[in-house]
This record gives sequence, C-alpha cells and structure tokens, in this order.
Amino acid sequence: MLMPTKRLLERNALAVAVFITLLIAFLSLVSLDGVAKINISNSDKIGHTIAYFTLSLSWFYVFKKQPRKRILVFFLLIIYGIVLEVLQGTLTTYRTADFYDFIANTIGILLAVFVFYLWYKYTRDLK
Repeated sequence: MLMPTKRLLERNALAVAVFITLLIAFLSLVSLDGVAKINISNSDKIGHTIAYFTLSLSWFYVFKKQPRKRILVFFLLIIYGIVLEVLQGTLTTYRTADFYDFIANTIGILLAVFVFYLWYKYTRDLK
C-alpha cells in the first residue's frame, strides 16, 4: 500500500510543489473577510510557519537528489516570502506587509531544512 503512494508522490512531486506555491500566493493575496477566524494568539504566524514548512518540503523533495538546487530553492523560498509580503502591502487594501509574517515564513523554511536533512540522512543510511 505504501509503495504505490510513494510512486504516485514521486511522479507528481513537481505538480504538488507548484500547486502549493500557487495556493500560498492565492491565500496571501485574496481577501479572507468571510472566513471564520481562529481565536488563538498568533494563529496567523503558526499558519505561516506550517504553510512555508509544507512548501519547502515539497520543493526539497522535488530536488532531493540535487543538493545545489536545494540550496537555490532555499534562497528562492526566502525571496518568495518577501515578495508576497511586499505584494500584500502594495497590491491590496485589505492586507498589510508584516515583518513577523516574514519571520514565521523563514522559521517554516528552516524547520523544513532540518526535517528534510534528517529524513534524507535516515533514508540514505537505510540503503
């Protein structure tokens, strides 16, 4: 059961990464006025961290056998987070650029680097 899922993920890893990238851009720039809010302190920062963690893992998986490209992806993800924050502050009237969102994004990316490293080392050592 696990093997077909793994093959499916490997065949569609790029599509999944692109989808998550576009979804984050959409959710970052669209008005969420009609959406119920979670009443937890800093829940938006937790959401940013989880979103960028997921985004980063998806792209690191796409380039799992290409360490130099993973380094490039790391920096591109940081830039992506900055660009989306700037766009929120300039293109929308219902969103603002927030430095702490950028920090939460970066924490998510760094957590993904750590988790991916552990996963990669573990799976490589199994061979």
